[in-house]
Amino acid sequence: MSMDTLSQWLASHYIHIKFIHISFATLWLWSTSVAYLNYLVPVLRAWQADPDDIDSIKKRNWAMERFDDGVILEHTAFPAVLISGLALLLISGWGPQSYWLAMKLTIVVLVFLPIECLDYWLSHFGGNKAKIRRSLPDGDSFNSPHYELAIHRHWWFLIVTTPVIAIGGMTVLYLAIVKPM
Repeated sequence: MSMDTLSQWLASHYIHIKFIHISFATLWLWSTSVAYLNYLVPVLRAWQADPDDIDSIKKRNWAMERFDDGVILEHTAFPAVLISGLALLLISGWGPQSYWLAMKLTIVVLVFLPIECLDYWLSHFGGNKAKIRRSLPDGDSFNSPHYELAIHRHWWFLIVTTPVIAIGGMTVLYLAIVKPM
């Protein structure tokens, strides 16, 4: 199949691809916000208020491990956003002369991609707290500097990236829908 044939076929489905793109973009942007704001932040603040309290540590560990599981929805949506976005780019006719698109792609490539790569690692691979705990003798996360480091890294990652994602995400949605320039 040639690129022209693919582009024509995709063009006949433009509105559906756009719907998929915007739906998955909003799913990616907001899928973890409720859990983060209403569950994770209060638990982590309680732990920070009394960092030696065993119950606070247990709640913190439980919440972080559940959060790692919960972001699967977000991490499934992000590749769908990228794939549908590339399809739209291929068929839309918008190019670098479109400032809104250049700004949107800059935010996606320079901000969201690096953040998501690190987020995937923290939640599913080397930084996954449940995997770290299971690798410890007797699953004892309380005496593990490696587990503590994973918790602290992820917490700092969330503190730094949450406002960036919220502001950048709303900016990208605005640019994609309004196309102001």
